[in-house]
Order: sequence, then C-alpha cells, then structure tokens
Amino acid sequence: MLKKIRLAAALLTTLSRLTPALASAPQHHDQVPGYFRLKVGDLEVTALYDAAAVFQLDWLKGKKATMDGVAKTLQKDPHLLDAADQGFLVNTGKQLILVDAGAGTWYGGKAFGRLATSLRSAGYTPEQVDLVLVTHLHSDHVGGLTTHDGDRVFPNAEVYVAKAESDFWLSPEIAAKAPKEAQPFFESAQAIAAPYIKAGKWHTFSGSESIVDGMQIVPLPGHTPGHTGYEFSSKGQKILFWGDTVHAQRVQLKHPEITAVFDTNPAAAAATRNQLLPKLAGEDVLIASPHLLFPGLGRLHKEGKGYSWAPVA
Repeated sequence: MLKKIRLAAALLTTLSRLTPALASAPQHHDQVPGYFRLKVGDLEVTALYDAAAVFQLDWLKGKKATMDGVAKTLQKDPHLLDAADQGFLVNTGKQLILVDAGAGTWYGGKAFGRLATSLRSAGYTPEQVDLVLVTHLHSDHVGGLTTHDGDRVFPNAEVYVAKAESDFWLSPEIAAKAPKEAQPFFESAQAIAAPYIKAGKWHTFSGSESIVDGMQIVPLPGHTPGHTGYEFSSKGQKILFWGDTVHAQRVQLKHPEITAVFDTNPAAAAATRNQLLPKLAGEDVLIASPHLLFPGLGRLHKEGKGYSWAPVA
C-alpha cells in the first residue's frame, strides 16, 4: 500500500512539472497586423489597420446641454469615444490606390504606424502602390507616407491632394501667422510632402477633374480647407471614402452639429455633415471611415434626429 502511495505522489509531482505554469507566461503587447477585405463591384477594397485610438471629450465642441449629456453618457460607458486610425487600399485590377496612409511614426511609440505592416499582411508591398489619394494633410492621415528618416514609404506612388489643402498647409506665410497649437500640423505636412515634391510625385487638383476612371472627387469642406472625399463606383455599387467627416462615431452621428477642435472651420464641417449624412442614409452607399472602429466600413441609417452606423459583417 505504501508503495502505491509513493508511486501516486511521484506521478503527481511529474505531472505538475509537465503542466504549463500559466501565471508565469509573459504577456504579449504587440497587436496582430489587421486587414479586412471586401468587394465593391469589381473593386477589391481592403481596410488597413494603423492603430486603435480614443477620442478625448475636450476635443469635441457643442452646446453646453448637449455636451453635458455626452459627459454623463461617458461616465456610464467608457468606450463611448473609442476610435481608430486606418487607411484603405483599392485594387481596380489595373492600379493599386491607397486612400490615406495612417500616422506612421509621427505619434511615436508602437501604438500607431502599423499600416505598412498591415499592407504586407494583406499580400501587397508599398512598392506596388501606384496612387495615394489624400483626404487631408493631418499627420494621422499622411504620416505613413514617410519613414522616420524622411524617406518615401511608397516610392513608386503618385500622391494627389486638393490644391486648397496643399496650398494651405505647405505655405510658410500661413504657418507663420497660425496659432501655436496649429504649428505641428504645418510642420508635419511640410516634412511629409517634401520627399514626394522633390521626386516629382506630388500633384494637386482643383474642382472635380478625373484622376482615376470610375472615381469622383467629393469636396467635404470644413475639417480642413481642402478636405476631400473620393467616391468609387463599379457595377452599380458605390463606396465613399469620407476622411474626417466624422471623428467620434457614437457622438457625432447622434449629434452631427458637434464639431472637433481640429476643424479649421467648425461651422462648415457641421454643415457638411448636415448635408451629407441624410443623403448617405437614403442611398445604398458603402462608407469608408478612417476613425470609426476598425475596419471603418459600413452604412448609415436614420435613427431619431441622428444616425446609426451599420458596420459590414
């Protein structure tokens, strides 16, 4: 009997050594690169994850009563202002077109700047990108165009941006007169554009001239002077890349009048939403949004006095 007890004890000791010590396993803080792919007619559209983000309450501006209500909701729901940063790749079958490039290294650390890695995970390389369409020149949308050393991430790409946008942020004269808190936007835009300008890869457009077959330029003024959307159509299906028309998904869709401190012209930004959102809610148009929760692809529906977001499945 004693031998059996000793044998059982030895067996338990051996098994305990073979059982993994779960508590001692190191934590892994790196996020898996993400992409989400779908078809719009003959177009292949891929959302490219750059970062998760949280919008701050004091970045939003509105009537006191409305903002007090938002603050109370935030106390109950800490995820109310969860956001993201992503770009989108459109494969037309002839060209690879990137719409916005994420933040790159402009915010430091490992939280941002994963778009190029996500692009590779999706089966493409930066060298394959033919065109980059820029919605606006804030660094969380164009920072990914350059490396930390200022080299072009997309060496073969032609970059297109609205002339009003380029003229504003790349102007030393306007920058010199801008308030201190706006200076980083001018500095980043000028540094990011420089290597593409030097290489003859920086192009501007005015109005609605054609850049790509099946794509329409959609001016969306207010957030920045030349803030622009791009609507692609294929086989009766449409997708609108709307840039920063909406930042805080669960707040600004319910209250389109709420603006962001980053808006160059807040009144115009609110007016753009008030004109665009009803139109999109009444049509079957897919929306690609850089700051709505990944993958930032979905449709709008009217809900009460505001709108709701129906993400793609």
